Amino acid sequence: MKLSSLALALAAVTVTGTANAATPPDSLVMAWNIDAISTWDPAQIGEVVTSEIYANTCDSLVDFAVKDETQLTPGLAKSWDVSADRKTITFHLQDNLKFNDGSPASAGDLAWSLQRIVKLGYGNAANIKEYGFTKENVDSMITASDDQTLVIRFDKAYPTNLVLQAIAANNVSSLINRKQVEKEAVNGDFGHKYLATHTACVGPYQLARWNAGEGVVLQATPNYWGTPPKLKRVLIRHVAETGTQRLLVMQGDVDIARDLSADDLKTLDQGGKVQVAKVLKPQLFFWSFNNQDPIFKNEKVRLAMRYLIDYQGLAKSVMPYLGVPRASFVQLGAFGALDEQQGQPFSLDLAKAKQLLSEAGYPDGFSASVLFGTLPHSAPIAQSIQQNAAKVGVKLTLERMANAQLFSRARGREFQSVMMAWQTSVPDAYGNASRLVFNPDNRKEARATQYPSWRAAYYDAGMNQAVEQALLEPDDSKRSALYADLQREVMQKGPMAIMFQMYNSAGINPVLKSWTWNGFRVWYGAATK
Repeated sequence: MKLSSLALALAAVTVTGTANAATPPDSLVMAWNIDAISTWDPAQIGEVVTSEIYANTCDSLVDFAVKDETQLTPGLAKSWDVSADRKTITFHLQDNLKFNDGSPASAGDLAWSLQRIVKLGYGNAANIKEYGFTKENVDSMITASDDQTLVIRFDKAYPTNLVLQAIAANNVSSLINRKQVEKEAVNGDFGHKYLATHTACVGPYQLARWNAGEGVVLQATPNYWGTPPKLKRVLIRHVAETGTQRLLVMQGDVDIARDLSADDLKTLDQGGKVQVAKVLKPQLFFWSFNNQDPIFKNEKVRLAMRYLIDYQGLAKSVMPYLGVPRASFVQLGAFGALDEQQGQPFSLDLAKAKQLLSEAGYPDGFSASVLFGTLPHSAPIAQSIQQNAAKVGVKLTLERMANAQLFSRARGREFQSVMMAWQTSVPDAYGNASRLVFNPDNRKEARATQYPSWRAAYYDAGMNQAVEQALLEPDDSKRSALYADLQREVMQKGPMAIMFQMYNSAGINPVLKSWTWNGFRVWYGAATK
């Protein structure tokens, strides 16, 4: 299919007439709010939407097992060996790895791809750098011993399963076409400008088209080393309104709708014609407070805000199908996570909130702003908290904006408080401890934008030390106990009020078969019709 006809197919997804419009039999057609996409460079991708699409376009070294996300399966690497001291992992790559243009892909390209992430220093460099890699040592620590062997050496004996999850199963380990990207480089940018709008990697699909705010088209890759995708293309249409998504999937104009509200999902579930599917994912929805603000730098104020949240009421009214109450920074299902009850000890308590505000020096309350985006649950949650806050003298001004603008404001520390989501990439407590608690450098010029702790200007040396101690504890039971203590402490004085762990929910038209996902991955290539 030529790009012109691809564009026509994508545009057809906007049709909302009364007659059912069957989707192309060789294509997966999706309605999704994708306004957060800003780049396709794995060095900088930070949005859940972009990460999912990219993972279906560019393979990683290893992958999460479909039925058990705590287990790993081969990806670009068919096998790997771990040294006795746990400081070296040797990856043996699949045979016949090729780029989209048919040229051979090597371990040298992969070593360069990983080195590139660190040298560029954008947000996702943290996924590699936190395990001892620097711009100065990465060329010697990540190497290719031959065309099919990649060797990664570490400075310390980190938990092997964790580093496999955090680096090898992450988008940072995608295999980029070095020759092509270096040809497109501008002023030594390692092709960063080019990869903002293109992909150039080994994977089941290739990015054929992206129009910001309109849609994405993926085309099955020729000469793919693995099992070819069952459907030749993926058409993703940007549809911001959840009601429109519901109508599209009901009418058959799309195969799957990804951003449905609880009411939409309930309507589809009761209707019986569209399947409602959900899976608990490692994404947390939270209210973050800027600790540079004179009000929110007070931990008693931050604690008081937690008691303005009607967790159970919102769970019943706003969040059915969408999420479960969760106050701990460690998601359910992860190593080291507190259970459901211990990980959510809060309830709506206006008297407690009022008491804490008085102790903090705000007996009559204060005024503050809350930014939030276009996720369907954001507005009703913000409005509920606004109403409860008013009862204790706290006047909250709500401001809604597009997700891309929200992320920009959050990453620039340009907020007083903000409601948004964060999704870790590993089923281990360290995943979120390293981002929501640990802050590597609180200076504004550090621009550690992929750390929500940095965004909130939250720095606690003791917390940093506790995160590092748990990471390097070799005894799993002791390590889990350290994380339990850390979770309890952070719930009392951390930089954000975590409210819900989210489901990945969708409405699926019966024509679409074998939709395959777990909390960490969605596999477009497994879908059939």
